Amino acid sequence: MIRVLLADDEPMMRAGARAILSADQEIEVVAEAADGRQAVEMVHRHQPDVALLDVQMPLLDGLDATSEILRTSSRTAVIIFTTFSNDDYISRALSNGASGFLLKSGDPRELIAGVHAVADGAAYLSPEAAHRVIRGLSLENMSRKSAAREQAARLSSRERVVLGLLGAGLSNAQIARRLDLVEGTVKTHVSSILRRLAVGNRVQAAIIAHEADLITAAD
Repeated sequence: MIRVLLADDEPMMRAGARAILSADQEIEVVAEAADGRQAVEMVHRHQPDVALLDVQMPLLDGLDATSEILRTSSRTAVIIFTTFSNDDYISRALSNGASGFLLKSGDPRELIAGVHAVADGAAYLSPEAAHRVIRGLSLENMSRKSAAREQAARLSSRERVVLGLLGAGLSNAQIARRLDLVEGTVKTHVSSILRRLAVGNRVQAAIIAHEADLITAAD
């Protein structure tokens, strides 16, 4: 069962998200919060697998709440679930460690798919957010590619393959099946990759995988 915290200052939005998630028998909404500070407290109390946070909330916005949650809880992954899709929100969300970015105006199936993906250790961006991330990367493509390749060169050949599969959106379990490894070994590789690349989460590592052109090799 995937345990989810919903945080939004609008009760109707929480009710709508709860109704969508409740349609999936593998998802349970275990707590709700009306502001960012309460969301952080609820994460500490309930230890959900996924925290679904709005951006604009009182006391503490969703982006700062993301940093606080990930600083104090190793169990909970964060998805930003918002009406706003500007580049600054997306960039700050990913920089602060969010594993997903979804738009409230998107297909309800994206919400369920995103929760499953993030709970399984993968990253998930709405199509519009993914497009904005890719467009942003292309603006400084050459210099970033060079830096990413230097970072990837720090890894072993096996770690580069794992990074490529991680960047392609595969979860630890999927990578293990693809490479005929036990999942614990993949988790060890991922931890080593994050440490050697000096990044804080899988999303940041996946960006490096794309910039270093490791995705084609992984496929």
